[in-house]
Amino acid sequence: MRSLLFVPGDRPDRMEKALKAGADGLILDLEDAVAPAAKAEARKSVSAFLEANQTASLWVRINPLDGDEADSDLAAVLSAHPDGIVLPKAEGGESVNELARRLTQRGNATARILAIATETPAAMFQLGTYGGAKRLAGLTWGAEDLPAAIGASTSREENGRFTPPYELARSLCLFGAAAAGVAPIETVYPAFRDLEGLGAYAARARRDGFTGMMAIHPDQVPVVNAAFTPSEAEVAHARAVVAAFEANPDAGALSLDGKMIDRPHLVQAQRTLAAAEPL
Repeated sequence: MRSLLFVPGDRPDRMEKALKAGADGLILDLEDAVAPAAKAEARKSVSAFLEANQTASLWVRINPLDGDEADSDLAAVLSAHPDGIVLPKAEGGESVNELARRLTQRGNATARILAIATETPAAMFQLGTYGGAKRLAGLTWGAEDLPAAIGASTSREENGRFTPPYELARSLCLFGAAAAGVAPIETVYPAFRDLEGLGAYAARARRDGFTGMMAIHPDQVPVVNAAFTPSEAEVAHARAVVAAFEANPDAGALSLDGKMIDRPHLVQAQRTLAAAEPL
């Protein structure tokens, strides 16, 4: 999942357009993008869209589990077989297991879960608890709900970079996902017209270890896909690293193109090739 594009659940016209954006998956949003009065109609629109588009990779962001809306969301969409459920305001592996229990209770055995893992203060202390959580496909984070929850005026510096508390949230999400063995997904870039800034942001995310990113506008999708797609040069180098170790299976370290490589380089090369596989 290089790119996951958010689409408001009460805008079926945008859902159809989003299918053509080239995203690896769509997130049909029943939470923040939909006003309370519009949620019932949004559920109908999302369910109908899921039924009509069984070949696309479609996820649904439901409302938080501790509220009154989540079960209504699940009742409306699960019969249409979404690929996954995005869980907002997750607070550790137990919250993922609770959602998995509700999915099973409603007869769904296949939907995966993407947890938004940093939206409450309590969630910050649970980022090491996702290992073994049922159906978990990935962790992502958010930079909007958390500052609102603690009374911060913003999560960003004037130059757009995150302030230290939110860099910490980002880092813990990345490490929490790695520890759980699931995909770390970078949060959205709100300035949707700033594609140059988005490119730099997405490149930084991939450099740091994120494997994909969420988007809020179709124009962002090609930029995100490009950032998380290994270049031909990267693929060629990765193949050379793998070939070198295959030729010397007992070696701990080798020389390649005048530089020393060891087993961590092999792991990174294997990940690069895995990321390039769909291409």
